[in-house]
Amino acid sequence: MKKEIAVKKAGTKEWIGLAIIALPCMLYSMDLTILNLAVPKLSEDLQPTSAQLLWIVDIYGFVIAGLMIPLGALGDRIGRKKLLLIGAAVFGLASVLAAFSNSANSLIASRAILGVAGATLAPSTLSLIRSMFEDPKQRTLAIGVWITSFSIGGAIGPVIGGIILEFYWWGAVFLVAIPIMILLLILGPFLLPEFKDPNPGKMDLISALMSLTAILSAVFGIKMAVTEGLHFQPVFFILLGILIGWLFIRRQQRLDNPFIDLKLFENRKFSTSLSLNLLAAFMLFGMFLFIAQYFQLVMDFSAFEAGLWGISSGIGFIIGALTTQYLTTKFKPVFIMTAGFVLAALGFGLLLFLGGSFDLFFIVSGFTIFSLGIALVFTLVTDAIVGSAPPEQAGLASSMSETSSELGGALGIAILGSIGTLAYKNKMFRSDLQNELNIVDSLGGVIARANQLSADRASDLIVLAKEAFTNGMHWTAGISVILSLTLAFLCLNSLRKVKPI
Repeated sequence: MKKEIAVKKAGTKEWIGLAIIALPCMLYSMDLTILNLAVPKLSEDLQPTSAQLLWIVDIYGFVIAGLMIPLGALGDRIGRKKLLLIGAAVFGLASVLAAFSNSANSLIASRAILGVAGATLAPSTLSLIRSMFEDPKQRTLAIGVWITSFSIGGAIGPVIGGIILEFYWWGAVFLVAIPIMILLLILGPFLLPEFKDPNPGKMDLISALMSLTAILSAVFGIKMAVTEGLHFQPVFFILLGILIGWLFIRRQQRLDNPFIDLKLFENRKFSTSLSLNLLAAFMLFGMFLFIAQYFQLVMDFSAFEAGLWGISSGIGFIIGALTTQYLTTKFKPVFIMTAGFVLAALGFGLLLFLGGSFDLFFIVSGFTIFSLGIALVFTLVTDAIVGSAPPEQAGLASSMSETSSELGGALGIAILGSIGTLAYKNKMFRSDLQNELNIVDSLGGVIARANQLSADRASDLIVLAKEAFTNGMHWTAGISVILSLTLAFLCLNSLRKVKPI
């Protein structure tokens, strides 16, 4: 009879340590959303060009997406706690620089440094969880808490930003990071364990550069396609990213000490979970884009009101992430993930009823339900990704998990955003008000130009534009329903016979 190996249970120190590393994760997602509310005030103060403003908003996410894998691999070599503490110190200093920036270019540079530091936070914290919580059930709960911290940060970011901007200048939104990072730097050395690969081999800098270039090029091309449409430049950058990615994989196959161990992908649980993670993020971020606009442009909510109602998504994520561990005591993970995709389909399906008298009910309930369902999926696929990788490669696996989310989100915004925009334009340009449109091809643009028309024509045009935007949202929600149900089937079919971690 095979003797079971006893697994060490996490104690009080590990759970307190989890609370400490949850704080920078919350801050990481807050920094992605909190700046959006500050854009009007910083634009008035710094007077950036349209291109500079785009870089102020996007550079943080670009740098994070590109550096996660190289920094995850670096953490496996120098120590995950060390990398986290270095990242926390740099994040705090860069936050001060961003807060007191006196020009658009200095703010762009500060946001880029924040991105470098932010790229250390998610993979370092997740790989530390892999080291701190050896027991699978405890690890599932810990990852649920980890995901919850991101959800809370994303939910409260707009609310806290709105409150801060009521009383202080725009730079104050960056100073929220300072006390959190100081707390991490004080308590982290005592509460967090250090772990690194005992035999890491030499880090291949060429591979690191290729990984960075491939991801940055692809994400930049996708974002350019979203903002400018599909023309030569975005296609060039996307194809360049794919080409460098292919050359990167070929290089890994030849190296004695590859930057990424491609044998990880031979593990069906790892590769399937990584794919499900990307596709779940694809749907989630694609719909986030439309819901945020729907609250403000169709329902006429202020940014602060939209932020408050947007907390419904955070509530769904918190419930889903924190109940996953309990559900695993009753059901197999594959059945929970399948149920998560079915719940997501139900939530997306409720958005098909938007455009009537009960819009607030349908959008809030749909937002909550699909967030809950995808939280179940995220928790379990993240657990599967870090749990199926060897402990010495947990940092790399964690960064690959986060990078797949970033790429999935960028693709979701680009593809679902494009589909919704095409549906919007199709309805608008088939109307008898098409002569009023000229270059206006978005709901925001119509609202901005409405004051140039007579009151009656402006009212008719805005009503039509809102109906067209709702039509575009119906298309993206319908596609998300079909994709969710397809993923539920594939998840059940692909993972049912895979052995648990």
